[in-house]
Amino acid sequence: MSTSVLYDVPGPKAILRNRVLAVATIVVVAAIIGFLGYRFALSGQFSPTKWGLFTYATVWSQIFAALGKTLAAFGLAAILSLVAGFALAIGRLSDHAWVRVPTTAVTELFRAVPVLVMMMLLYYGLPSVGMRMDPYWAVVIALVVYNGSVLAEALRAGIESLPRGQKEAGYAIGLRKSGVMRLILLPQAVRVMLPVIIAQLVVTMKDTALGFIITYPELLYLAKQLSSNAQFQQPILQSAFVIGGIYIVMCLILSGIARLLEQRLHRNPRAHGGRGDDAANTGPAPVEPGDPRLHPEGTVTEVISVQGRE
Repeated sequence: MSTSVLYDVPGPKAILRNRVLAVATIVVVAAIIGFLGYRFALSGQFSPTKWGLFTYATVWSQIFAALGKTLAAFGLAAILSLVAGFALAIGRLSDHAWVRVPTTAVTELFRAVPVLVMMMLLYYGLPSVGMRMDPYWAVVIALVVYNGSVLAEALRAGIESLPRGQKEAGYAIGLRKSGVMRLILLPQAVRVMLPVIIAQLVVTMKDTALGFIITYPELLYLAKQLSSNAQFQQPILQSAFVIGGIYIVMCLILSGIARLLEQRLHRNPRAHGGRGDDAANTGPAPVEPGDPRLHPEGTVTEVISVQGRE
């Protein structure tokens, strides 16, 4: 009986146990879903009155306007977070202590402060010192300082995970440190850490929902207003389902873009050190025992025979 390197092949008892556990899991999940559906139906959550709010074009125009606010905050915050992440990562890898130490302190500080706390400090705290900030900029700045510091750590980890020979090869061909970082290290680090970068951008998109605390009119802020509509019996769950579905679609679109980028990077010959997949797998042709290349003119055998005759 063949065995796997990672785990032993399950026997008859193990197979039966796994099947029983799988069936039991399906039954439990189906029971939970059925119970929730029963409670929803019993409490009237499927009634047309509660869902009637989303049959009006005016409501959907408000939803699209709030979606635009969400995307506006996310778009600018994502771009600035990437810029801040690159800047902080390069600063943390600097050979100069007067650059590295302050950059490290700023990165660690902003990573430790929650996004919501930063938003509230910017929106509610600044007026106490005579400064006022628009909710949009409070949301964007809070997202940038937190996600930028997290991306900085991801990029720094990606750069330090590269083989040391990459940096030494850049210096050997006459590049300065800036050229080595810009042309050799950063492109490879971005390729390695692309899943982490995209995951952090998804977090940035979802964190825009925290803006409703400071009255930024994004999707969650609108959902709170819609759920308090007494004419439609306060459709709290319905508003959450609709707005939550929009967030899910946006995250799926961003994940799809990430997969396309990853596929393009894998198909790009530069992603394999300047060689394509075929070139990476090619090598010298195998030599068989009777190949003439094993006995060219002037081989060791002929040299020995010549020396013997002499």
